[in-house]
Amino acid sequence: MNGYHVPAWMLKAIAFSGGLSLFGLSFLDSTLLPLPSLNDLMLIDLCIQSPLRMPYYATLATIGSLTGSVLLYFTARKGEEVAFHKKAGSQAPQIHHWMERNGFITLTIAALLPPPTPFKLFVLAAGALGMPFRGFLAAMSIARAVRFFAEGYLAVRYGAEATHFLVDHSVAFAISTVAFVLVFYWIGRVLMRGAPGEKA
Repeated sequence: MNGYHVPAWMLKAIAFSGGLSLFGLSFLDSTLLPLPSLNDLMLIDLCIQSPLRMPYYATLATIGSLTGSVLLYFTARKGEEVAFHKKAGSQAPQIHHWMERNGFITLTIAALLPPPTPFKLFVLAAGALGMPFRGFLAAMSIARAVRFFAEGYLAVRYGAEATHFLVDHSVAFAISTVAFVLVFYWIGRVLMRGAPGEKA
């Protein structure tokens, strides 16, 4: 993310549309259209202008991103592995291996991390390699909600300094978020392993 804010005219257009433009931008950003961080910046600026509407804006960004990711997922399922390997190139074998062994947690982490993480490649991999849709939807919902609500909270708490805060602490923010997800994933695995009738 850079330190620039969204132009005032664009914010007015978004405010006039009731935030639906933020939904649309988040949707497009999760498809193959390259719009790195623009929806994040819009979300932050909107939350700064209207702190009480932060949950509304974060929810719109989450649903928009989730909808675009679902579209990309089913597009990859239709095209299957050939399209995935063509898009992923030399990274295809590593992503394939990880998706087979740790699809849920891998997709969750990839969806949480900021650019330049190749997030869309993992969505394509999930569809092309046959990751169950329920697991895909759960991972994406958790990751995108955590990311956008965290950005909204920082915008409300730090105001105009939120963007600079995220830039200056991006590594620490990413590490702490991933650690949080990994801990809860490990707890879930332990609980499931101990459940009656659960196979190893």
